[in-house]
Amino acid sequence: MKFPRRTFVHLAVSATALPAVSRIARAQAYPSRPARIVVGFPAGGATDIQARLVGEWLTERLGQQFIVENKPGASGNIGTETVAKAPADGYTLLQVVTPHAINAALYSNLSFDFARDIAPVIYAARLAYVVVVNPSVPAATIPEFIAYAKANPGKINYGSAGQGTPQNISCELFKMMTGVNLVHVPYKGGAPAVADLIAGHVQVVFAPVSESIQQIKAGKLRPLAVTTATRLDALPDVPPMGDFVPGYEASGFAGIGVPKNTPVEIIALLNKQLNAGLADPKIKGRIVELGGTVVGGSPAEFATIISDATEKWAKVIKFAGIRAE
Repeated sequence: MKFPRRTFVHLAVSATALPAVSRIARAQAYPSRPARIVVGFPAGGATDIQARLVGEWLTERLGQQFIVENKPGASGNIGTETVAKAPADGYTLLQVVTPHAINAALYSNLSFDFARDIAPVIYAARLAYVVVVNPSVPAATIPEFIAYAKANPGKINYGSAGQGTPQNISCELFKMMTGVNLVHVPYKGGAPAVADLIAGHVQVVFAPVSESIQQIKAGKLRPLAVTTATRLDALPDVPPMGDFVPGYEASGFAGIGVPKNTPVEIIALLNKQLNAGLADPKIKGRIVELGGTVVGGSPAEFATIISDATEKWAKVIKFAGIRAE
């Protein structure tokens, strides 16, 4: 399913621009009670940690609690449905991540339309994956790995957090652009995939930095490249994939969204406060530790990122024939 950029931009800029006295009054009083940030993934992961950073900051700045509520399942769709059906009053926020762009093409029977039902607030961080191999793999660089894979077609297994996850489609994009034949081994989460990589049951994983950096530092995994267009502060010695595969880029994103028709005054307030939070050294440092790069900006800028990612990953999903589990 393909959503034109103007759909997201319209939501970000003008979907809530119909003035009403009662709504303006609510926005001026906002927040007058606790709010929740819905996370469509389990507690303890990078997505959950990012949401808790947001919640702590908004609680401190706005004087009301912003409580993280985990609603895992269906690659984030359960949490998204919760927010899509919530009142558009600023008291239900969504932690928006890359799977939300992927799911538009992966699922055909959703009860919501992400492009239509969720208004973007802020693009908080760009997230990277790192291509890691078991030390037994005879490759120390991406060109060496490509040569090894082409010499052993269909004999090299790659692990991921599951069918249709960012790790899966990032590797499928690599396959599409290089012509290598790797066999997908899906797991129920990224941690089991990394554990089996260390054990040698799979040979390569496009892993979130937060799930692999300690094993890299301990020498249990060998990093070949990061998937962003530039190097990461967390792994400064690891080159970008694009240095060897021109045009390759598979960064993820993290940000905040709200139900459509949330008053623009509330979106603007949240955007302003969150931009201030992203400039805070403590929050910025924690995002870097998680393998991210702080971004910030306007709702319209986040709308463009979501739209571009939705279109890009739909092409990869179609090419690879990926289906939801």
